[in-house]
Amino acid sequence: MKVKIATDWLAGCAGCHMSLLDIDERIVKLAEAVEFTSSPLTDLKHPPEDGVTVGILEGAISNTHNIKVAKQMRERCQILVAIGDCATFGGIVAMRNMVGTDSALKRAYLETETTVDGIIPTSDELGKPLDVVTGVDKVVKVDLFVPGCPPSADTLWYAISELLAGRIPVILPPEYFKYD
Repeated sequence: MKVKIATDWLAGCAGCHMSLLDIDERIVKLAEAVEFTSSPLTDLKHPPEDGVTVGILEGAISNTHNIKVAKQMRERCQILVAIGDCATFGGIVAMRNMVGTDSALKRAYLETETTVDGIIPTSDELGKPLDVVTGVDKVVKVDLFVPGCPPSADTLWYAISELLAGRIPVILPPEYFKYD
């Protein structure tokens, strides 16, 4: 029986998923051992209600939609893995915290040199921007952090291989990357 894995991305660039694809020929070995039940790279976007063994999230928590996705993944997986600097501690997306959400949105959508009749998009589908961008663990319990921007394909392969072997891989915790 194959191990079920679900993946999703939050606020980020999708580089972590690209790094996962960069495991090259090892992806065939992975496909023999796992079933990807949902992923932003497939038509299946939500983890199944009956759950998965491993849930993988990349990207920061920057809006209410991200919170909803993270909570659903946490509810539906046994082990939640945060991959990449954005999911681990907010990463580059958290740079918005330095200027504030309103200022960042204003600059991005109204004040750019190429903006003509700009509007700040609003949609229930997009979610409401949060005042502070954070890592996933500020919203739900995370069992494993795999930092990097993006983490290397070898690091992701190691983490997934260890999980498939029933072991929690030894990867430096996010506290290691916090600076005073």
